[in-house]
Amino acid sequence: MASPASQPVMPQHVAVIMDGNGRWAKARNLPRTAGHKQGVDAARRCVRAARELGIPCLTLFGFSNENWSRPESEIGELMGLLRMYLRAEAADLHKHGMRLRVIGRRDRLAQDIVTMIEETEKLTAKNTAMTLCIALDYGGRQDIVQAAKALAEKGIDINEDSLAQHLMTVGLPDPDLLIRTSGEERISNFLLWQCAYSEFVFSDVMWPDFSKEHLEAALAEFALRQRRFGGIDASPVSETSRGG
Repeated sequence: MASPASQPVMPQHVAVIMDGNGRWAKARNLPRTAGHKQGVDAARRCVRAARELGIPCLTLFGFSNENWSRPESEIGELMGLLRMYLRAEAADLHKHGMRLRVIGRRDRLAQDIVTMIEETEKLTAKNTAMTLCIALDYGGRQDIVQAAKALAEKGIDINEDSLAQHLMTVGLPDPDLLIRTSGEERISNFLLWQCAYSEFVFSDVMWPDFSKEHLEAALAEFALRQRRFGGIDASPVSETSRGG
């Protein structure tokens, strides 16, 4: 039996920027909406894979503040898919002991979507097997600003600890691993504060093709990283690495 020290390192929180739906569809001469529909299926696969692999917390970047600039028809399609996902998955999340958290603004979402979010959050609030966090109408800068405003209004001193306690992700661990698909290598205003010491894995696969195997590959790469959090590597230096 392998010793505990040789066991693979499992991140406590994995965040995913689900990118590439439109390009996936374009490469197949399909409308962008087809890519988004396939992207929902990929999200289901990712959630199921994360649960099977024992990842305690998974955050998916579903819709950003900036996405409102997209064509109205595409936004309508995305919101329709969100409705379908919430209706279809609420019972399954609860069945598997998973808790839903949704971060981001809610005042710009349709009321029926807000109601479904609130009902699913309430239904799953006491579940502990895994947390699924979905970022909707979310932006990292907005998150930091609203936290700072809340502290100022309460007259609380603004420092790292107090600000962290007023971010939308309060109660969740900071992401250990951030995955972005489609070959793009940027953070796109996602969890800016929380990802200060996250490990990044950029995958060339388009999101609609993302599978459990791709998630496992990202976890394997994460396990090889040395996380020093600004310190130095304290592991023993072998004779080989000394050159002697």
